[in-house]
Amino acid sequence: MNISFLSTMFPFRGGIAQFNALLYREFEKKHEVDAITFKRQYPEILFPGQTQYVTENDNPDKIKTKQWLDSINPINWIRTARRIKNTSPDLLLMKFWLPFFGPSLGYIASHLHKNTKTIAILDNVIPHEKRFFDMPFLRYFLKRVDGFIVMSEQVKRDLLSLKPNATYEFQHHPLYDHFGKPLEQKEARHKLGLDPAKKTILFFGFIREYKGLDLLIEAFEKLDDTYQLVIAGENYGSFDPYQKLIDANKNKSRIHAFVRYIDDGEVPLFFSAADVCVLPYKSATQSGITSIAYHFEVPMLATDVGGLKEMVIDGETGLIIEQPNANAIQNGIENFFNSDRATFSNNIKNRKKELSWEELYNKIMVLYNRIETE
Repeated sequence: MNISFLSTMFPFRGGIAQFNALLYREFEKKHEVDAITFKRQYPEILFPGQTQYVTENDNPDKIKTKQWLDSINPINWIRTARRIKNTSPDLLLMKFWLPFFGPSLGYIASHLHKNTKTIAILDNVIPHEKRFFDMPFLRYFLKRVDGFIVMSEQVKRDLLSLKPNATYEFQHHPLYDHFGKPLEQKEARHKLGLDPAKKTILFFGFIREYKGLDLLIEAFEKLDDTYQLVIAGENYGSFDPYQKLIDANKNKSRIHAFVRYIDDGEVPLFFSAADVCVLPYKSATQSGITSIAYHFEVPMLATDVGGLKEMVIDGETGLIIEQPNANAIQNGIENFFNSDRATFSNNIKNRKKELSWEELYNKIMVLYNRIETE
């Protein structure tokens, strides 16, 4: 089968690029795959982080990609669609996470050969941070795609609310299993300058308003001095509001903030040092952070929003916090450390077997065959 895989990949960095690289490697075992990415993903003025591209400190999978698509240039969309069409793919596979990309990806999906089927893997449908153009861009894109992979019930509901007759398959987010083995916990804490004896809470990933870091900092102030909090991730926007909360926090000496992009080589350090990974989100569909935590067998605490409780199974692989507020998060943390933590890790080991890239590949092929016969 001839496949065009169009999304963000090397030389771009971040969780979505990592996801695509791992899935690409699964597909190339059995098919001819063209990896097509952006020549311009976001205009620099719209990108909230430090850089969109890998740096010398990163350790990316350097897939051979074709940098064809300019997300904001309609003339380029025409050219890119023609270039993909000329390769006569059986399948155009796309990863979709923001309505911003709806026009460019939707145009290309609708300007290929009639026998080319189109499938989109949906991270989100309705975004966390809403903008005036979201709905028209979403509807434009969804109308032009043959089938969808959804990875949470929330995303499924959002998809069907906008496209009730959508053809889809469900598969949970596979594990990010390319980070290597964990370190010994004491060694990891030493390298990060942490107290080896403290109960260690980790907040990991890009820092955005909807992820509730402010709630976690407020909850941490209510805990006793046996705890320490690690914040690790690049901030999207201003970190000033969080820094003010930290400065005013009576436990600020035990808050360790690594506010920068965490490259792949450092990821094992942070997860190996942690007793628990906390996702205090105010809204969510799913989170790739859960997949990293599963890989390192770190239990999780997550608020009951979106599809998080589908990955963090209450009482088995972690605990679900009923409300995204500081008191509930404090109680969740204390309840976790008063529980049998070894049981959580053992349950995670068993569940890991269901979350492979091969399983996602299989679901995509099932969906492709369904579309072919409809």
